[in-house]
Amino acid sequence: MKSIVIAAALISVAGLALAEPSCSVPKEKWMPEAAFKKSVEAQGYTIKTFKVNKGQCYEIYGMKDGKKVEHWFDPATGAQVTQ
Repeated sequence: MKSIVIAAALISVAGLALAEPSCSVPKEKWMPEAAFKKSVEAQGYTIKTFKVNKGQCYEIYGMKDGKKVEHWFDPATGAQVTQ
């Protein structure tokens, strides 16, 4: 029984770690995708993949300073958001 409780707790913690941030900005206020990408690239990022996550944030996968990154951004301001 203890192992079932421990397994359930680990699954819950893992689910929280995988949760993505959420951005609550109306789409009409979003920065155009091309302008956002240009802004992020000016900050030193190389974008490999761009998408909008389930929480309606801009999400990028790529590189910065020689390291792989996965970051989420507010689609209106372009500011990085955290989990």
